Amino acid sequence: MIDSSNETIRLTQFAHGSGCGCKIAPSVLKDILQKHRNTADFPNLLVGNAESDDAAVWNIGNDLAIISTTDFFMPIVDDAIDFGAIAATNAISDVYAMGGNPFMALAILGWPVDKLPASLAAEVMQGAREVCEQAGIPIAGGHTIDSPEPFFGLAVSGQAKLAHIRRNSTAKAGDILYLSKPLGLGIISTAARRGLAEQAHMHEAIQWMKTLNRCGAELAKLSGVHAMTDVTGFGLLGHLHEMTEGSDLTAHIRFDSVPRLACVSNYLARFIYPDMTMKTFSWLKDSISELTGDQLLLLCDPQTSGGLLIAVDPAQQIQAEEILNQFQCPAKPIGYLSERRLKSIFVSESV
Repeated sequence: MIDSSNETIRLTQFAHGSGCGCKIAPSVLKDILQKHRNTADFPNLLVGNAESDDAAVWNIGNDLAIISTTDFFMPIVDDAIDFGAIAATNAISDVYAMGGNPFMALAILGWPVDKLPASLAAEVMQGAREVCEQAGIPIAGGHTIDSPEPFFGLAVSGQAKLAHIRRNSTAKAGDILYLSKPLGLGIISTAARRGLAEQAHMHEAIQWMKTLNRCGAELAKLSGVHAMTDVTGFGLLGHLHEMTEGSDLTAHIRFDSVPRLACVSNYLARFIYPDMTMKTFSWLKDSISELTGDQLLLLCDPQTSGGLLIAVDPAQQIQAEEILNQFQCPAKPIGYLSERRLKSIFVSESV
């Protein structure tokens, strides 16, 4: 076992994947899940595994719904406290993406006890507790196992009024699209894993990954916010594709309007990107317009604890942007949705 006092411990070196880039490729996931859908009728299950949504939703009556989700992954950063904080933020995001507020979490921890000290696992839990305190919820329990690689996450419960539940399949033609965090988190994290990222660049990425998507619960109060989803391991294009397919629409994205980390161009120029990027592109390539190299690498970049993708009626554009500004999120439209066309997504360089 490595001495916990050794400051050179790099958690990312103890796992073959990192963050939401650990996701199983979409084509493989489809094969796993397509034969295992619910066959019984559950009238109170408003959102379940028949959809590609962020969480399950159960109607408990009195105009209220319970939102239930779980998310976990292997280390995306080397610092244990940051790892716990990012994993917790990422898991809680699913509740905000559905339009709810979290009220409780359970921890999910796998730890190679013969390789890494328990004190580091305690730091992972510390980071998660700090984020949960920001969200106003307790970690009420959980489960641990001795595993070959470290992983951590949360099972999160939330609630919302039925009228505030937002899905990723209810967007409408004419809706304006917003993204509440910049892209490039996977690219910078990959550079850091290879020892190629500048410390200041990684620090900025970590701060974004630890930022709660609280704006989702407020945006859901606007009737003109028709759909939301959080952008994680399948990148912006992957999660947008799920929105367009579920809503039977086509998206039009203006590449120069998409928010991104200012430093990301430095790494794109060196072709630094996660493996998941090309898996996502392989899944999407027949459904999207032709992309330049930079467009492919950025728009398919797997985000860990990424922002919310939001579809808004133009009539409530001002109110939505006021909420995004209130939470210090990017508030510039990145595109719009139209009636269904030949492709699921068209990307242009500018307007």
